[in-house]
Amino acid sequence: MDRRIRLRHVQAFVEIVRQGNLKRAAEALYLTQPAISRTMAELEEIVGASLMTRSRRGVALTAQGEFFHGYALNALSALSQGLAGISAEAQAAELSLRVGSLPSVSARLMPEVVAELQQAAPHLRLSIADGGHGHLMGLLRSDDLDVVIGRLGAPETMQGLSFTQLYLEDVAVVVRPGHPILSDPDLSRIGDFPVIYPTQTAAIHPFVERLLIAHGILRPARRIETVSDAFGRVFTRQGNAVWFISTGVVAREIAEGRLVRLPLDTTLTQGPVGLMTRASQPETNAQLLFRQAVMRVIAQGFGPGPGPGTAGAGPARG
Repeated sequence: MDRRIRLRHVQAFVEIVRQGNLKRAAEALYLTQPAISRTMAELEEIVGASLMTRSRRGVALTAQGEFFHGYALNALSALSQGLAGISAEAQAAELSLRVGSLPSVSARLMPEVVAELQQAAPHLRLSIADGGHGHLMGLLRSDDLDVVIGRLGAPETMQGLSFTQLYLEDVAVVVRPGHPILSDPDLSRIGDFPVIYPTQTAAIHPFVERLLIAHGILRPARRIETVSDAFGRVFTRQGNAVWFISTGVVAREIAEGRLVRLPLDTTLTQGPVGLMTRASQPETNAQLLFRQAVMRVIAQGFGPGPGPGTAGAGPARG
């Protein structure tokens, strides 16, 4: 390795990619913008390649930058684990993380992230809470959680919080196998059946409303408003309910044939899923390890396929 490369070069590069622009990265590393620009220029000169392009919108990785980014993340992760692992007792006491996980993530992504963390950071003590968007945002703001992972909420719910987009997810419309609507799966027919519908505070509520409006369909009169995925699974499988739910919540049931997704175009319901933290809080070692584990799982292609009408799980920045 070129001896001119220093840790500050790698840290600056990774933080710029994470934040999406130089100004926020400089603030996160307690540097001035000219200083972080010089650091990036030094790194690009040392490696002999342009790693990113800059514009008013922010930064975008070049092909060489994309290649280097994965190795840079792994290098920082290994260093963090090595430093924390010098004292097993200290690591066990210091490396802890309180994670809030929205239902779509709890069912689909979190099991694989936890498995990844058990391999990469076995001493990281995780505490996982689940619940609706409003509940978890309240816990995050009150410092009862360190990070929340799930769908981006309405702008008024995100004040004072930072959001890093991971992928896009849509809403699935699901029923039990053999449901009468499967003979003619038209969205206009949902009013003929009980409908499990997101509550006003649910992150997917405005997306479901948008889908119905676009098809000229009134909000179902026979609706049961809930964010309980446990109730939704049982009630849908036992009767003729039609359930509007984030794809991630029921991806496994769809893949295993326990629920059937109606073949509808739900592109309008796509929304970003990402990591949410308090904007004023610098990233801790535990948060870094968690974020890197999430990114590795997503890069490997996590969980059952998303089904019709969804975007692929490609990393992005928001």
